[in-house]
Amino acid sequence: MFGKRIPLFKVFGFEVGIDYSWFFLAVLITWSLAASLFPAQHRGLSPATYWTMGAAGALGLFISIVLHELSHSLVARRFGLRIRGITLFIFGGVAEMESEPPSAKAEFWVAIAGPIASFVIAGAMLAAAGAGRQLGWGVPITGVLGYLGWINGLLAIFNLLPAFPLDGGRVFRAFLWAQRDDLTWATRVTSNVGSWFGFGFYIIGLLSLFSGNIIGGLWWFLIGMFLQGAARSSYQQLIIKRQLEGEPVKRFMEPEPTTVPADLPVREFVDHYLYHHDYKMYPVVEGDRLVGCVSSRDVKAVARDRWADTRIGSILSACAAENTISPDADSMEALATMSRTGTSRLMVVEDGHLRGVITLKDLLRLLALKVELGDT
Repeated sequence: MFGKRIPLFKVFGFEVGIDYSWFFLAVLITWSLAASLFPAQHRGLSPATYWTMGAAGALGLFISIVLHELSHSLVARRFGLRIRGITLFIFGGVAEMESEPPSAKAEFWVAIAGPIASFVIAGAMLAAAGAGRQLGWGVPITGVLGYLGWINGLLAIFNLLPAFPLDGGRVFRAFLWAQRDDLTWATRVTSNVGSWFGFGFYIIGLLSLFSGNIIGGLWWFLIGMFLQGAARSSYQQLIIKRQLEGEPVKRFMEPEPTTVPADLPVREFVDHYLYHHDYKMYPVVEGDRLVGCVSSRDVKAVARDRWADTRIGSILSACAAENTISPDADSMEALATMSRTGTSRLMVVEDGHLRGVITLKDLLRLLALKVELGDT
C-alpha cells in the first residue's frame, strides 16, 4: 500500500511508522487549524498562539490515529492475528494484518474496536475541554482539546460508513459473512458498496468545486478516489489469497535455477551472469550447499578495479527469512514475503540445500492459468 515507510517507535510490540504522505497531511492540518479554524473560533489571539495550537492539534490527531489503530491491533492479537505494523499516511492510518480474520466474530470485534476507541477519545477530550474552561486553563488549551474531541467523533462516524475497507464496511462484511459463511461473497458485496461510496464522494467533490470550495472539493475527490481504489484492491487481494492458499511452493518453483559458485571472481560474475540473464538475485553455492545470494547491488559496493581479485563469497548476502522459503511453504506465504521485503525472487531451501527458486512471475503465471481455466 505504501512507498517508503519511516519507522518511529514501538508500542505493545507493534511498530508504528509513517508514510511520506503523512508529512503533507501534517502540514495541511497545522496550516488549516492555525490560519482558519482556530482564528474563527477563538478571536483575539496572536498568530504565534494560533500556530502553536495548530501544531498541537496536528500532534494530538497523530496520537489519536495511533490509538485508533492500536485498538484494532490489540483486538486482532487476541484473535491470533499477526500485525506487521501501524502506518500513518495521508488518509489516516492502517493496522497492517498479515491475514484475514479467522471468523466473522473476529472480523466484527477487530473492526469495531477502532471506532469505539475514537468515541472514547472524543468523549475524554470534550470532557477535558469542559473541565479546563471551568478551571481556567486558557483558550489555547481548551481550544485544542475541543478540536480533538470534535475531530475524533467525526472520524469515528466516518469510519462507521458501511463502505469496505472502512471499519463500518468491515462490520458490514462480518454481518454478511455470518449470514452465508462466504467471505469471498461478503467481500465482493462490501467492496462494491465501498466503490459506490467513493463515487458519491466524487459527486460531493464536484459540487463543492462548482460552489467555490476548491480545497474541500479536492479533498472529497481524493477521498473518493482512495476509497474506490482501496475497495477494488482489497477484493482482488482476497481473490489472490484464495487462489494461492494450499498451493505449495515446490509445485511452481524453478527446480534447476542458475547458481553462482562462491569462488567465482566478481568480474566473471558480471560478464557471464549479470550481462546474460535478467535476474536480480542469484543463489551462491559451495558444492551442493547454499551459502547465500548475490545481486548487482552487492557488486556496486566493490570498486571496479577490485573485481578481478574479489570473490563472490566475500560479498554475498547471507541466507535469511527475507530471501528464502521452504519448498512445502504455502505460495501465499511466498507472495507475502515478496510484498514485505520488496523482492520478486526467493530461494527455495531445505536442510541448507537449494531446491529451486520461485519468482513473482511464477505466482502470476499460476493465477493467470487459474483464470484461464475458470478456476476462480
